[in-house]
Amino acid sequence: MQINNKQIKKQFEKSMQNYDKNAVVQKTMASKMLTKLSKIKNHYDTILELGSGTGILTTQIAQNLHFKTYYANDLIEKSKIYIQKSIPQAQFLCGNALKIKTAKQADLIISNAMFQWFENLDKALQILTTQLNNQGILAFSTFTKGNYKEIKELTGLTLEYKSTDEIENTLKNNGFEILYIENFTKELKFNTPLELLAHMKNTGVNSLSENTWTIKDVKTFCDKYSKIYPSVCLTYAPLIVIAKKI
Repeated sequence: MQINNKQIKKQFEKSMQNYDKNAVVQKTMASKMLTKLSKIKNHYDTILELGSGTGILTTQIAQNLHFKTYYANDLIEKSKIYIQKSIPQAQFLCGNALKIKTAKQADLIISNAMFQWFENLDKALQILTTQLNNQGILAFSTFTKGNYKEIKELTGLTLEYKSTDEIENTLKNNGFEILYIENFTKELKFNTPLELLAHMKNTGVNSLSENTWTIKDVKTFCDKYSKIYPSVCLTYAPLIVIAKKI
């Protein structure tokens, strides 16, 4: 599918109020990343967080890392309110993560559950590396092949998720040394297919489609799901990467 930043912004803006209580997997991803990162290095001069959203990652950074300057970025202006609750002195940059400019280069660029929205990871890394100091660290979590496999099978809607090997090779080709990489799967269970759809809506993932589903579309999905799958679940396939610019 073609990624539409306006659509992504619209859907995530709608989901912000309910995002935190539904973002179970995203919280696990942020926690795993920060736990490992803080053991590798926990003091930074300048940090740039991309896709800061409701501050799930920001809160954990404030609790686990030491820094002087903090930049946070998101497509949605309202994200600034969430970020400054955890880091009052944070400088917020609203807009496309690949088009913002910070006053100084970062020692750490970090992002949680956002890199899958980069249509061209190679190009994204080429841009981000210019904002990162030599020996600076890039830490991010994303999703790989097999993510939302149930949705792909039933609707055909999916992002072009890369494999772990593809992501690792792209990083190496752009001058990064892998310090840590981990992939895992997580199944979330629901009582009904309708609950599953509500979960996706409340985490902004209905950005996968530009079309608004009708009541008939929802019923067709639920009926089809019940026929194919004995239990209602949604499969996540997260990946955590910590790399150093060399």
